[in-house]
Amino acid sequence: MLFKIREEKGMGTVEIVIIVAVLVGIALLFRSQITNFVRSATEQVFDVEIIEDTLEPNDPFKIP
Repeated sequence: MLFKIREEKGMGTVEIVIIVAVLVGIALLFRSQITNFVRSATEQVFDVEIIEDTLEPNDPFKIP
């Protein structure tokens, strides 16, 4: 092209940086909602009683 105004070599990097910045901003805005969602999901997936039962020391004389 005769009238090429700017080079487009670094445009991919700039686009990725802008997308990451937007995602970080959204994560900061909805931080409490995201943490509540993750906490709720992990509580449903990992039952606390099952984890506590596996962490108790094994008693060889305990009848199941």
